[in-house]
Amino acid sequence: MNDSSSIGNSRKLDWRAFGPGILMASAAIGGSHLVSSTQAGALYGWQLAIMIVLANLFKYPFYRFGTEYAYSTGDSLIIGYAKKSPIYLWVFFILCVISGVISTGAVALLCAVILGYMLPFEINTLALSAVVMTLSWVMLIAGHYKLLDNLTKWIIMALTIATVMAVIVAGSKPSVIAPDFIEASPWNLATLGFIIALMGWMPAPMEFSVLTSVWTAKKIHTDHTSRFQGLVDFNVGYLTSAILALFFLALGVFVQYGSAEEIIMQGGAYVGQLIQMYTQTIGEWSRLFVTFIAFLCMFGTVITCMDGYGRANAESQSLIKTGNTQLTEKYVKLWTTFTGVAAYILITFFLGQMATLLKFAMISSFVTAPIFAYLNYSLIKSAGQLTPFMKWFAIVSIVFLSGFAVLFLLQFFKFIG
Repeated sequence: MNDSSSIGNSRKLDWRAFGPGILMASAAIGGSHLVSSTQAGALYGWQLAIMIVLANLFKYPFYRFGTEYAYSTGDSLIIGYAKKSPIYLWVFFILCVISGVISTGAVALLCAVILGYMLPFEINTLALSAVVMTLSWVMLIAGHYKLLDNLTKWIIMALTIATVMAVIVAGSKPSVIAPDFIEASPWNLATLGFIIALMGWMPAPMEFSVLTSVWTAKKIHTDHTSRFQGLVDFNVGYLTSAILALFFLALGVFVQYGSAEEIIMQGGAYVGQLIQMYTQTIGEWSRLFVTFIAFLCMFGTVITCMDGYGRANAESQSLIKTGNTQLTEKYVKLWTTFTGVAAYILITFFLGQMATLLKFAMISSFVTAPIFAYLNYSLIKSAGQLTPFMKWFAIVSIVFLSGFAVLFLLQFFKFIG
């Protein structure tokens, strides 16, 4: 095993040092932020802010494990799974293939809907989805990791500035509460599905902790970053995603909560309301700009998903087939292509049911989160890299994630409620 000193111990920070953590943030700031967080604020005010905070808090150790493992060993968590047990590797591989197709399809469909709002003429969503998937595939095959690494930093900066600006302006205006408004409570079993979906992609699907470790291992080998730089990058990306989730919640609170306006729950239709929120607060001049930023955000999420899942599946297949830890670009390109094509096929089945696809993707991510969490915890524990605090933090987090997953499954199969 390599240690952090052999990989590099520089404490110097520059723009080049940021990468995997920002990629994770780009993947995170997608459907969960643009749609679910804003809807949560519009429907329930500040009440669900605690669930956003708890979801980010209790997923944190498992994301951090991915970065720490990469800097301690020079390997991704996938290689760690393979070294620990073939069963770990197979469980991850099967879940990752399924999650990759579902998540990529869901974000690509949402991205296509936003692209439709940008165009002066009408094109059907299926065709726009094909455009989004093809562009993402071409950019990854042509430029691959370096292009992705550089592009996402600017996307996150632009979206952060636009969102913070909109929230500040909206918060400075007096709220208008409809005379007949009745405050709704989310603390009941009927709302459990919405809460689980909100937390499912908050900050991102749990398997992205593994994808982050893949990007980190790549970053170490290409840019020779140090553990200090890697942890700063990770924490900045993670914190940015968590804080922006609360800003999107605030936007829903300030602009829609308590108003007479009906909250549209369908993901694609709600995008129109989201864009209207920005233009109401910043000004009509910002409509095209905000739509373009939202598109870039979702486009960055699509690219990140295709690359991350493709790279993780390629590494898993390589380890299963040959035991080789050296990832070949041939496998990466094949699995990136598979992820894009399979996701597009999924879109054709769910066309016109984007809300259903998004909710299914988010809920399935949360239900599988305890499995990925345990895999990461078990691997780091066996490697002797856990401090007493992080050990108990991880155990409490697994209990929290498992408890909500079991509660949802009990309700889903009609055992309760």
